[in-house]
This record gives sequence, structure tokens and C-alpha cells, in this order.
Amino acid sequence: MMYLTVTTGSLRRRANQPGRRVESHTDQLFEAGPGHPAGATIEAMTDSPLRVVVAKPGLDGHDRGAKVVARALRDAGMEVVYTGLHQTPEQIVEAAIQEDADAIGLSVLSGAHMTLFAKVIALLKERDATDIVVFGGGIVPEADLPELQALGVAKIFTPGATTTEIVEWVRGAVVPA
Repeated sequence: MMYLTVTTGSLRRRANQPGRRVESHTDQLFEAGPGHPAGATIEAMTDSPLRVVVAKPGLDGHDRGAKVVARALRDAGMEVVYTGLHQTPEQIVEAAIQEDADAIGLSVLSGAHMTLFAKVIALLKERDATDIVVFGGGIVPEADLPELQALGVAKIFTPGATTTEIVEWVRGAVVPA
């Protein structure tokens, strides 16, 4: 008797990196036979929800906006990990890799956006995780937007951006693993 197996959870990218926790669930689906020939292939699931890490880097202690965005993304069906206040870029990147995130959203109100975004982008490159989309929001002067984009920040939402605008952008710009 032969069985076909199907992966009911998707094997996420970067699964071969040391220290990665990857879970794969396989089930015996049905016996090969009429209508189900041996060697048949079944595609793995690809419609898993987007996973987004929302973080507050640095000494900035104002997190209401980050919590509002995290809730809006969650309510839109995304899996969201909020890291809390006072996170270092290293902690944020580690969380994103451990959570197998598709995106990182940084909230920066402290004026340290150039340093913090640059460090997160550099750490993602070091960890071979440049497929994680980085976006953010906060008090960012318009003059700094082109330089942030050149660093690799996909989008910056400035004051006045709606949660609907953010959710729609994430859905359109971030591809699940």
C-alpha cells in the first residue's frame, strides 16, 4: 500500500539556516489508487498569512501608533508580532528571523530614523535576510525619505497616514514566504 503525503504547513524560507525552528506537518492523505496515481504531486500551501514584526527601536517611549498599526494589520488577517518598547536593531532583526517574518515595520518618533533604519537594513544583509521587507512610520522629515529609500526602506508612512492606507500597502507590497 502506498500513501501520498501533503505538506499542510508551508516550509518557510531560510529554513536551512543554523538555529532556525521550522515545523513541517505532513499527513497521510489518501491511498494511491484509481484517480490518485502513484507519483502524483500535491502543491504545498502558499496562502499563509503575512507575518509582520512591528517594533519600536531605540529610546523612544511612545508606542500608541505602533500598537494601532499592529492591531490594524492583525485585524486585516496578518500575523503580527509586536516587540515592545526600547528594542535594539539586533533584537528586531533576530525576532524577524526567528518569527520568519515577511516584513518589519519600525515606528520611530525620536529623530534617530536614519541610524536605526540603516542598522536594521545592514543586519538583515549580514543575516542573508534581505527578502524581509522593511517599512516604517513616524516623524521623518520629507528630505530624508529619498535617502531612506536608497538604503532599502520600502515605504515610510508619515503623520496623517491611515491604517487603511498602511494595510493596503502591506498587502500589495509584501509577498508571503
